[in-house]
Amino acid sequence: MSAPAPSPLAVVDAEPLPRQEEVLTEAALAFVAELHRRFTPRRDELLARRAERRAEIARTSTLDFLPETAAIRADDSWKVAPAPAALNDRRVEITGPTDRKMTINALNSGAKVWLADFEDASAPTWENVVTGQVNLIDAYNRKIDFTDPRSGKSYALKSADQLTTVVMRPRGWHLEERHLTFDGRPVPGALVDFGLYFFHNAQRLIDLGKGPYFYLPKTESHLEARLWNDIFVFAQDYVGIPQGTVRATVLIETITAAYEMEEILYELRDHAAGLNAGRWDYLFSIVKNFRDGGAKFVLPDRNAVTMTAPFMRAYTELLVRTCHKRGAHAIGGMAAFIPSRKDAEVNKVAFEKVKADKDREAGDGFDGSWVAHPDLVPIAMASFDAVLGDRPNQKDRLREDVSVAPGDLIAIDSLDARPTYDGLRNAVQVGVRYIEAWLRGLGAVAIFNLMEDAATAEISRSQIWQWINAGVVFENGETATPELARKVAAEELAAIRAEIGEEAFAAGKWQQAHDLLLHVSLDADYADFLTLPAYEQLVG
Repeated sequence: MSAPAPSPLAVVDAEPLPRQEEVLTEAALAFVAELHRRFTPRRDELLARRAERRAEIARTSTLDFLPETAAIRADDSWKVAPAPAALNDRRVEITGPTDRKMTINALNSGAKVWLADFEDASAPTWENVVTGQVNLIDAYNRKIDFTDPRSGKSYALKSADQLTTVVMRPRGWHLEERHLTFDGRPVPGALVDFGLYFFHNAQRLIDLGKGPYFYLPKTESHLEARLWNDIFVFAQDYVGIPQGTVRATVLIETITAAYEMEEILYELRDHAAGLNAGRWDYLFSIVKNFRDGGAKFVLPDRNAVTMTAPFMRAYTELLVRTCHKRGAHAIGGMAAFIPSRKDAEVNKVAFEKVKADKDREAGDGFDGSWVAHPDLVPIAMASFDAVLGDRPNQKDRLREDVSVAPGDLIAIDSLDARPTYDGLRNAVQVGVRYIEAWLRGLGAVAIFNLMEDAATAEISRSQIWQWINAGVVFENGETATPELARKVAAEELAAIRAEIGEEAFAAGKWQQAHDLLLHVSLDADYADFLTLPAYEQLVG
């Protein structure tokens, strides 16, 4: 291994975990420390730049394609690197956290790709961070058999040729990892997750005929993509693997990134694998950035904002056109439905909606799409099989018919729907239930037959905040106010207590979740991310 002289080790400040020594080796921590020393200052500058850009949006209530990068968009000659064989067919991708059972089920699911998630589907307790790394190492070594202590059911990996390809998602740039410090300050969670995974698995994955592949979350600009690219270049040299081995798919889940899709691919072009359309975080980003833009930016109930809304169509069609113009994969959004073991009629209606959604994506030119549950893999697979046949993707479909003007992406008022009182109740219900589970260390949570993650809580609390600050009047004549939100939240807390019983209620973190939701929904100083104050309350 060729490597520069190691920096002082990052200091682990946590209770010891089983097998942590296999992950937190001296060499791995030296690598993470070097990543931190080299790249955290730029990360800090980019976070400051986010705040400056948000202030500019508050002043102008508009966004546009960047004039300073017009030449990159106009240059038709550049393309991203060709996809490696293991990432050429991505027609169905399953998402989920890296606990042991999920790791086995996702790898066995029949999907082409598993998004192994250290981000929104994982509450970042130290145990989740470390054991998730252990589970992936074990999976690649085929040492991950598991027996559920409650059911007695055993889980084991299928043969190597039947397993999904892993694309790992580290935390976003805004989150710190308090259990690893360097010169007295926490290391960014993104560098911890990426660094430990890459250091231990890059060569192992190459030996398996695959590679270190990543999903990059919460990206807000091409300069953030440039930072990741520089990290990839350094990391590949550090462990002595060929440049271009790393491949990254960027989630276009912020409104600012939607105006820089070509530039993001350009910055990552030797390491780019594609772009993904992430729905809930995208809506959260619109609310966050245009929260003081007046009535025309007020979103209706989240369930009323489907992917057929004009401004969402503009976003997804521009993504497909951009990706295919540059030779990259375009990956569609999430089907979050969780099948019911008790209600066949619920399943029938939901499966029809999932099929319609995946048929639309395949018809629009996407090369693949996401599901949250193994039972949805065959449904999504059938939609893409019908369009792709034996072809691995449809990147040859250039969608030159698509033309998106800057205003199309933020034409929120093109949607003929309004916020409702039931929408407020649902935002409170889902927000409280999700945050309570997150505070207990769960990041992927089944709520009302949907698999929810942190993006769900973000859009829920953001809509409550926006409706109150916009003075929305609901169809029942009530006005969105802090008092109304508190009343609805109190009713929801009482309903949960009655539903689960006094003992289970007392054992949970319900009051804490209720209080945190109201804090981030009602505070005049809008928190950039719910997970920042929530992380301060996360035990472990």
